[in-house]
Amino acid sequence: MAVTDVPTQRDASTDELTKRLAELESRVAELEEARPEDRVSLVIFSGDLDRVLAGFVLATGAAAVGQQVSMFFTFWGLNVLKKSTRLEGKSFFEKMMAIMSPGGSEDLPVSKMNYFGVGAKMLRKMMKDKNVSSLEEMMDLARELEVKMVACEMSRDVMGIGIDELVDGLESGGVASFMADALDSRASLFI
Repeated sequence: MAVTDVPTQRDASTDELTKRLAELESRVAELEEARPEDRVSLVIFSGDLDRVLAGFVLATGAAAVGQQVSMFFTFWGLNVLKKSTRLEGKSFFEKMMAIMSPGGSEDLPVSKMNYFGVGAKMLRKMMKDKNVSSLEEMMDLARELEVKMVACEMSRDVMGIGIDELVDGLESGGVASFMADALDSRASLFI
């Protein structure tokens, strides 16, 4: 055996370093693939004016700084999206739910001290006096910023809310559509 045919300790070290470097590069690639996207997901469950306002403030703020934002409206949160209430073709309980629920964003109560609607009127007046955008202005801004708004199909079905009763430009989807967004998000919020 010639002297040049004997593996040196240096060759073994280089091979080991090359192998470890390849393993590290593989782990970095896996971590980069699993890293959350520039995305924020919100579940809007509440139908209270103050809580929904907070949701839209967060959504538009996140969109303004470059995040992709999706809002998933379910149960009482669907009342925010109503443009009309239809009674024909609904069951007795669906009619009762429609009559007892707010008819749209302008009819939402506040979560505390509502006092038959006086609290919501006071809050809206105070916001206007301080030049704070109304809920309806925030909703328009969210559309301009391309915030994705999804109406929960199951909640619509249970509550008897037809897609034609909701504002235009919404997507309709189930929990799987929310989870697809939420699993890739930097933040997921429940309001």
